[in-house]
Amino acid sequence: MEAAILIMALLFVAFVALGVYVTVKAVGAAKRGVERTVTQARRTVEDTTLRAKSVGQPGVPGHLAQLRLSLRTSMRATQEALHARVAEDESLRESIALFERLSAHGHELDDELRRLEREPDRRRTAERMPELRERTERITHSADSLRWAARDRARQFADDELAALSQQIEMESGALRDWSTKGPTTGEPASWDALSDNPAPAHGTSSSAGSSRSSSSPSAERDATDRPGPAAQAPQAIGAAKPPVTYPWQKAPRPEATS
Repeated sequence: MEAAILIMALLFVAFVALGVYVTVKAVGAAKRGVERTVTQARRTVEDTTLRAKSVGQPGVPGHLAQLRLSLRTSMRATQEALHARVAEDESLRESIALFERLSAHGHELDDELRRLEREPDRRRTAERMPELRERTERITHSADSLRWAARDRARQFADDELAALSQQIEMESGALRDWSTKGPTTGEPASWDALSDNPAPAHGTSSSAGSSRSSSSPSAERDATDRPGPAAQAPQAIGAAKPPVTYPWQKAPRPEATS
C-alpha cells in the first residue's frame, strides 16, 4: 500500500514538473513573439516617421531623417541577405562577423543622428552635416558591398550549376539521338526467324544441306552398285522352295483344327 502511494506521488510530481516546463516554454515563446511583433511595429512606425520627415520637413531635420532612413534601410537589407544565405553557404559566416562589427558603427551613428534631431542648436548641427553624411555614406557603402557580394556569389553558384546541368542534358540528348550507329541499349533486336512460331530453315543451311546431299549421292550410288546384295553373296540351291508372297489385302490363314 505504501509503495502504491509513493508511486502515485512520484507520478503526480512528474506530471506537475512537466506541466510547469511546458508552461514556461509556451510563455517564453509567446513573449518572444510579442517582442518580435512590437519591434517590427516600432520599426515600421519609425521608418514611416522618417519618410514623412525627410519629405515634409526642409532644412536640417529633413536631412537628418534622410540620413537615418538610408542607413537603416541599407543595414537591414544587408542583414537579411546574409542571414538568409548562411545556411546554404558556410563561407558567409565571416561576412556576418564583419557585418556585426559594421553594425556597431551603424548603431552608434543612428543614435547620434537621433540625438541631433532633438538638438535645439540648428546652426551647430548644420556645421556637422558634411561629416555625418560622409560617415553615413561610408557605412552604407560597406553594407551594400557585403550585400551585393553575397548576391553575386549566390548567382554565380546558380549559374555554374545551371551550366553543368545544361551540359549533362546536351550529352544525354546527343546519346538519345545516336540511333544510326548503335541499337537500343536494352539489347540487339530479335530476328524475324526468332519471332515467328514455325521458323523456316535458313537459306544458307538448306543450300549447304542440299549441296552435301548432292555431293554425297554419287558416291553412295557407286557404293551401292559395287557392294553385292544378299542374293549375290549366297547362291541358292537348285529347286529350293520360295517363300509364299503375301499381300496386305489377304486374310491370315486359319489354323486347322486337330480334334
